[in-house]
Amino acid sequence: MNSPLRIGIAGLGTVGAGVVKLLAEHGRLLALRGGRPLKIVAVSARSKAKKRDIDLSGLRWEKDPMALATAPDIDVVVELIGGSGGVARRLVQKALASGKHVVTANKALLALHGAELAAAAEKKQSILAFEAAVAGGIPIIKALREGLVGNRVKRLYGILNGTCNYILTTMRETGRDFNVVLAEAQAAGYAEADPTFDVDGIDAAHKLAVLTGAAFGARVDFAGVHVEGIRRVTSMDIQFAEELGYRIKLLGLARETRHGIEQRVHPCMVSLDTPIAHIEGVFNAVVVEGDFVGTTMFQGRGAGQGPTASAVVADLVDVARGRHMPAFVVPADRLAIKKASPIDRHVGAYYIRLMVQDRPGVIAAVSGALAKERISLESMLQRGRSESGEVPVVLTTHETEEAAMRRALARIAKLGAVAEEPCVIRIEAF
Repeated sequence: MNSPLRIGIAGLGTVGAGVVKLLAEHGRLLALRGGRPLKIVAVSARSKAKKRDIDLSGLRWEKDPMALATAPDIDVVVELIGGSGGVARRLVQKALASGKHVVTANKALLALHGAELAAAAEKKQSILAFEAAVAGGIPIIKALREGLVGNRVKRLYGILNGTCNYILTTMRETGRDFNVVLAEAQAAGYAEADPTFDVDGIDAAHKLAVLTGAAFGARVDFAGVHVEGIRRVTSMDIQFAEELGYRIKLLGLARETRHGIEQRVHPCMVSLDTPIAHIEGVFNAVVVEGDFVGTTMFQGRGAGQGPTASAVVADLVDVARGRHMPAFVVPADRLAIKKASPIDRHVGAYYIRLMVQDRPGVIAAVSGALAKERISLESMLQRGRSESGEVPVVLTTHETEEAAMRRALARIAKLGAVAEEPCVIRIEAF
């Protein structure tokens, strides 16, 4: 048996503790699979006194995580601190500059600084691995780097945030609205006390940017991602979606267009005939369309201690085996700099829900606003009268350009009979 792979772990939260447990429980198996033992030498976290359900006896405690980056008895630094800057970024930079390998689960760091870190790793002939940064235990980065490497990716899309998927699933199953379900998800531990990154789509956007870099051989461009969250989705929209044969999912989508790389995160209407419509609860799924392989779909738990620790350890086994591959599939200096396709250039169909005063001429005025932009309707649903005098009207359109839709919606919003801002959800055809 070869000499051990000596590991330093920074961050002993949920994922860090899971990595310690997994390495302890599967030590012999991993030594066989990695060709050498995987040995934790040192750890670092905010509080040494905190009670943890893991055995840290025999491990060196480093008060300053930066010490891991230069320790002569550490081969690979596992960064599980999180955040796009601060200590996490400095630690990864220092570790790579010191010639160490780095395994990280930090999607925010990669989304903002991925190309820079990939170049730093290659300069020192080190490995930068980040399977755990996207979709938890789903091996999607490995699939893009290895199994699908013979293909040009035409499009990828997926459910990249389990919290949002859980909320939307629960809203559909119970008929309750967003704020109620969010509070329940927080109480159950499925949502953070501050859910902003999840429900506003930022977490999914970080992951999409990383996936796009790996799939299209491009520099990671988080600023080029169009981001919308799920706060405005109501139980009424979910009910109408079902009636129309759709399900609402927060998706991240990327593809190359003649205007550049299109990267979008927002709620989508997806047909009930598509497999991704039936990915429920906290599960994630990623679909990759390749020119030779066709459509492939990967699904599983996108977060949590076990799945994410599994992904971290998979990267550690690759490091133990010396599997050197460029972080984003192609060498860092060959990553393409591609402009972002603006959301106004997107072409697709739309769901529009209006709350309008129940009086003559309203539908004609709405139709007129759409007609001025050459937007044609596919269907319309109108409900009966209410005590408030406001009723929902739901329209679906044929394909049109986003810029035209936005101009039409601006006109519709100014109509006196329209009681609130129109709710618009893009309809995706897969």
